[in-house]
Amino acid sequence: MSYICGMLEGMTTDTPARLLTLLSLLQTPREWPGGELADRLGVSRRTVRRDIDRLRELGYPVQATMGADGGYRLVAGKAMPPLVLDDEEAVAIAVGLRAGAGHAVEGLDEASVRALAKLEQVLPSRLRHRVATLQSATTPLTSGDGPSIAPETLTVMASTVAGHERLRFAYRAADGSESRRVTEPYRLVSTGRRWYLVAYDLDRDDWRTFRVDRVSEPFATGARFAPRELPTGDAAEYLRHSMRRRNDSYEIAVVFHAPAEAVAPLLPHWMGTPEAVDGCTSCVVRATVSGSVEWIAVRLATTGLEFRVREPAELVDCVRDLGARLARATGPG
Repeated sequence: MSYICGMLEGMTTDTPARLLTLLSLLQTPREWPGGELADRLGVSRRTVRRDIDRLRELGYPVQATMGADGGYRLVAGKAMPPLVLDDEEAVAIAVGLRAGAGHAVEGLDEASVRALAKLEQVLPSRLRHRVATLQSATTPLTSGDGPSIAPETLTVMASTVAGHERLRFAYRAADGSESRRVTEPYRLVSTGRRWYLVAYDLDRDDWRTFRVDRVSEPFATGARFAPRELPTGDAAEYLRHSMRRRNDSYEIAVVFHAPAEAVAPLLPHWMGTPEAVDGCTSCVVRATVSGSVEWIAVRLATTGLEFRVREPAELVDCVRDLGARLARATGPG
């Protein structure tokens, strides 16, 4: 039984409540005879037809079929209407989003984190407890390439970005120094390996980027603000410029001795799209990547393909040293 329907039980004489109950039934992937819907709702078939028309007016594409009893089915439409989830569905979605949000997983961008924030905002306490219990009782086999992040940190940040609400948090810099920040959050940006927050730092009176895995104690202050104009106009581009200024990123060029279509599935999207060369028998990957050159070298090696690093020089030296160490590891003695 849907927790929404549970709250509405015994209230089917109220039209809004009855419409929610009807919607939850129609979201079950089957065709519902008009008579069965009428029995479930405790109303006449004529009332069911009127309620179906109301749902259509609200944007829900309900398809009617001809026949002695007639039937109704919710079908795909041009837009995504609001959904009514039962307990199991809500818990499953929340657990899945929280598991993915804890790491900068490919394809899990700011929109996914906003969805998690919206869902957790309306989850009843009993379902919040189930989600937390399930997550604490399970351990993923792989945790992605980046550092783990508490899903609560991302959801708090996402809600302040969406609501233009000032955000306060503790921050640990690369050198280990601790500080307290009060910001006007602008965007969350995923590089595939890490999450970053682009925000206006009120104490420093300037734009800043923050690695989310170094953030703790995030707190939505409740103070609203009018969004400022970002210097570059794009949060991802601003982050790239910020990384270059801090020398926290590298411009890499790597040639793989394999077709581009064979290389692409083996690399994360933030390493760029392989470009075919040499009659499509080889390809080159060019990208701006962050992190240590050691990690980049290992990530390239895990593709299992032959490759040659063109630049930067730091990555060339690192791959050479890594290869020598691995060779020594298999030698005699």
